[in-house]
Amino acid sequence: MARSAAKSAPAKSSQHKRPVERRKRVLLAKIGLDGHDRGIKVVARALRDGGIEVIYLGLHHTPAEIVASAIQEDADAVGLSIHSAAHMTLFEEVLKLLKKERATDIAVFGGGIIPDEDIRNLKKQGIREIFTPGAPLDQIVQFVKGLKRK
Repeated sequence: MARSAAKSAPAKSSQHKRPVERRKRVLLAKIGLDGHDRGIKVVARALRDGGIEVIYLGLHHTPAEIVASAIQEDADAVGLSIHSAAHMTLFEEVLKLLKKERATDIAVFGGGIIPDEDIRNLKKQGIREIFTPGAPLDQIVQFVKGLKRK
């Protein structure tokens, strides 16, 4: 009588299994009234092509909408794009709302037309990185891949 395949197969040990590492998940959004979205779409594609899961909210979002979406989507990071010169106010509001929601483990980075002095101040506030026009896409991808949740 032949033995069944299920009975003859060796038992698998759970000791050899590695935890499945989930892909980084990034929420990208145009914050405020700025309607220039070509750059963020290019960044979204580069991140996606780099193996990162991207949720793109699109244009004209408030800090509250962005934070709520980031929490709902279990994002590792939020990438904000702005060209309207309201970056100091709007980025600060995103950080404040993340803190209020006890979601400070979600990294925030940004891009757009932002003066060097403001970049220094944004980083002091807690923005992890700012990418200005012309930043190499690979640099952005590597930055996101290297993020660790706090």
